[in-house]
Amino acid sequence: MTRQPWVARRAEELLGSSVVATAPVAGGDVSTATKLRLSDGTTAIVKTLPHSPESFFETEAAGLAWLAETTEAGGVRVPEVLAADPECLILRWVESGKNGVETAAAFGRALAVTHAAGAPSYGAEADGFIGRLPLPNRTAATWAEFYAVRRVLPYLKLARDRGAITDGQAAVVEALVGRLTDLLPEEPPARLHGDLWNGNVLWGQDGHVWVIDPAPYAGHREVDLAMLALFGLPHLPRVLEAYDEATPLADGWEDRVGLHQVFPLLVHACLFGGGYGARAAETAARYV
Repeated sequence: MTRQPWVARRAEELLGSSVVATAPVAGGDVSTATKLRLSDGTTAIVKTLPHSPESFFETEAAGLAWLAETTEAGGVRVPEVLAADPECLILRWVESGKNGVETAAAFGRALAVTHAAGAPSYGAEADGFIGRLPLPNRTAATWAEFYAVRRVLPYLKLARDRGAITDGQAAVVEALVGRLTDLLPEEPPARLHGDLWNGNVLWGQDGHVWVIDPAPYAGHREVDLAMLALFGLPHLPRVLEAYDEATPLADGWEDRVGLHQVFPLLVHACLFGGGYGARAAETAARYV
């Protein structure tokens, strides 16, 4: 039996509507995605992952719902969750369109609203995932502590275990950890997307930006902005300008972009190897 008939049958069971067409969706390096057209007129996307970690899709659904709490107030838009279970996640389809300067500005303002919704403390009630990797979210009293012990150090250890970073490079990152208290300004916890790179930003045909595949938690808002800059985003200067107009950023934030990129670079080192470990060390060295 091919994958798509299984996906269609599972979607029909969960949604109570027959599937009239399916098509594979290209892209993504974690889940397999299938586009569905249902008899009730709904178009959806189904994400599946064989042998997925426990609560993998339910966690993503909960994260999307947490971000969606801010949409009515002008926060970021996320796809509607239609169904989730241990085997798959079904989302309402968002048709992609063209990027534009005004759409980018609106996205900057929306992201500022979502961040400002905040949370009681750094972290989250439950651990999550970033890609296929576990994401520890146990709360911490300060951002410097949380960034050190929940973000940088766990993935530094995993990167070393996988041979993705040398001992010398790891020593540079460890030296940075010792300086985080002095380098990172304290702000109230922001409601973060958590994995906000260009591939998780969808320019919709409706003229809005939608964000997908979150790894959400409460953290420093500069993390999401640093992620947007890491692999590039169309019209990023306008996004940042509009964000800063809506909710001014702390002095020196541009100098801290690299500081908040060390974590995602280590994650990429764990997942993909290559030169990401060296790049994380080179970035960390700027602050040591």
